[in-house]
Amino acid sequence: MNNWDVALLKDTHLTESNVLEFWLQSVNTFNYTQFFGANSVDDNINDPTFSQFISAMPPRLVQVSLKFHF
Repeated sequence: MNNWDVALLKDTHLTESNVLEFWLQSVNTFNYTQFFGANSVDDNINDPTFSQFISAMPPRLVQVSLKFHF
């Protein structure tokens, strides 16, 4: 499994008590496809779904946030 998660945070002080916070988070940053759940029930080679992947992990997800502290 090859999964990279990245988070970046930047605080900008506008005044002594006011802070603007920028936050970016990325899950599965390089968007590697990760299959799992290969269908190999009873190892029946004649089954049309033999050895087919039935699901995958979610794709790249990115969240961006901007917060003002006062």
